[in-house]
Amino acid sequence: MIVHDGHVLVFLALAALAAYELGAWRLRDRGDRWPPARDAVFALGVAAAIFPGVPGFTGHVVQHVLTGMLAPLLLVLGRPMTLLLRASPEARRRLKPVLGSRPVAVLMYPPVAAGLEAGGLWLLYRTGLFAAAGREPVLHVLVHAHVFLAGLLFTASVCRLDPVRHRVGLAPRAVALIGAAAAHAVLAKTLYRTPPPGTVLAAADRQAGAELMYYGGDVVELGLALVVALTWYAARGRAARRGQPPTWMPGRRAGSFSALRMISRTTGAVSPRPRIR
Repeated sequence: MIVHDGHVLVFLALAALAAYELGAWRLRDRGDRWPPARDAVFALGVAAAIFPGVPGFTGHVVQHVLTGMLAPLLLVLGRPMTLLLRASPEARRRLKPVLGSRPVAVLMYPPVAAGLEAGGLWLLYRTGLFAAAGREPVLHVLVHAHVFLAGLLFTASVCRLDPVRHRVGLAPRAVALIGAAAAHAVLAKTLYRTPPPGTVLAAADRQAGAELMYYGGDVVELGLALVVALTWYAARGRAARRGQPPTWMPGRRAGSFSALRMISRTTGAVSPRPRIR
């Protein structure tokens, strides 16, 4: 995402980071707990989102993986919506009805978000849109904005770390993640064999970029799968502590739950309760 020399993007990113830190400071100043690890991952997410583009198709793919995949995961792990709702009662009053609305529920349904994210990438690379974006700076910015926002929506819908009123079970999240991963892998393989329509790319550069898209995407998607698994495991643990152990767990594994709680406190990736924390 580049606007001229990148100054506008950097300004927006720094403003978002400053707002996040202000909210975290307000919580800590009044004595509430906000894990420092969330500040760290959010800052890393901001840095990944503004990574500058470098020449060549491989450089473009590096930016795509960072901006459209890694940055959304890191930002979601920072739980910015939770922070906003806790730090600002006014924002909480105004946003909670929006977060619970039907349009948001549809967009946050994992298969829908996966379709928007993966479908946008196929439209970009398997039509003339990629070539057109290379010629038109405004279109270039819009395309990268879509890549980032669609990646953020998909990641938030699958991880579901911030409070959302409409709950979704494990199956839709897993199906969406597997489907998106498959779509990314097939797309990368097609790019390894043929360039985007209307472009002339050096074979070595194009193939290196396709391999990076394939393997780099796998790494981020494994991170998403880990978050999904941990949240699901934490939910099973809550059910067991309420005296309702799942059928696959004959007894309560206190050691495993303790280890999970330790991971949760360190990373903030798992919410032990379905409420704002």
